[in-house]
Amino acid sequence: MKDEQRPRIPVSRRGFLSSAAAGAVAAATGPLAGRADEEAGKKNRWEMRLSTSTIQFSSLPVEEAIARIAGLGFDAVDVWSAHAGCPHLDDVANRLGAQGLVKCCKENGVQLYAFSVYHGGYPRYAELLGKAGGGVAVRGAARAGKPSELAARMKKFLEGLKPDIELAGKHNSFIALENHGGNILNSLAGLKAFVDHNPSKRLGIALAPYHLQGAGVSVPEAIRTVGESLLFFYAWQRGKGLQQLPGHGPADCTPWLAALAEAGYARYVNPFMHHEPPPDEMAKALKKSRDYLMECCRKAAV
Repeated sequence: MKDEQRPRIPVSRRGFLSSAAAGAVAAATGPLAGRADEEAGKKNRWEMRLSTSTIQFSSLPVEEAIARIAGLGFDAVDVWSAHAGCPHLDDVANRLGAQGLVKCCKENGVQLYAFSVYHGGYPRYAELLGKAGGGVAVRGAARAGKPSELAARMKKFLEGLKPDIELAGKHNSFIALENHGGNILNSLAGLKAFVDHNPSKRLGIALAPYHLQGAGVSVPEAIRTVGESLLFFYAWQRGKGLQQLPGHGPADCTPWLAALAEAGYARYVNPFMHHEPPPDEMAKALKKSRDYLMECCRKAAV
């Protein structure tokens, strides 16, 4: 799919001003000032870029999954290891190879964004990710403990990640820790403790609203708390079946995108669900999610 067909939606990065207000300012200051304001505004725009995960098409070979994702207008892919039997990342490792994956992505006009390595762990795939050009490795985190022990547990957990962080540096990659339900990151306090004690820019957060909602945590507030440490964002809400996807369940994603824009989030928004339906139904559902997120961006820009 050509770049001009991709759903790249600019959203105001700071404080979403109405077009009426902008017009009033332009009228008051004259055409030259209006053009200057317009040019300045373009430089401060946030661009939504979309990815999705190959596990959404886990019944298909990895090349077909990537082709489906590209055909839906997504900009990038997240390749999954063997969670719930997804064959894709191991198939890349054993058959396709790094250059085969790069070639497949290039032929389909998408970027390689991430490897999700919940099953198998980052070290197993670190060299492969590096040879494919580097990217983000998404994995879990330590379990939560007593609130009084949060800082100490976080420091210990992050200390144990130093070998993986060194690997990420060697292979031009990043590690993103997900806030799974019941783990040390699934609260505002946990996310703040991570930010306060994070030892490396190679390490960040993969934020999953599904789990935040389960813990009663505000998604926009979590985005603001994580700030520059946000490396991966799941557009994923609490629900059953397709209700997990944006535009299918009840969550209004406009405030999520507004918070991402305010934070200057520079990576991808990744619509996601577990227990995916058959490929054709999944493709239709993801198209609806894509269109819905585009509309949320338009609302956020008003």
